[in-house]
Amino acid sequence: MAQDDPRGDVVVYWRPGCGFCAMLKARLGGLKDRVTWVNIWEDEEGAAFVRSVNDGNETVPTVVMDGIPHTNPSPVKVKERLARG
Repeated sequence: MAQDDPRGDVVVYWRPGCGFCAMLKARLGGLKDRVTWVNIWEDEEGAAFVRSVNDGNETVPTVVMDGIPHTNPSPVKVKERLARG
């Protein structure tokens, strides 16, 4: 997985049981379907990418917007990006 992930403009790296991930998904509402969701427990390449941008930690949600990774960004920031198309 690279920062310029071809799967979508906004990619969210997450894992089951993560409260911050669940909150982000809930706050995105209907916009959540415009996001590519990568479960790092099922995607080793995704997990490696998350570690590479978080000092070796699997900190989620890690959200890539316009090729730039953001660790646990505010749902408002992600919604604003999604609203731009």
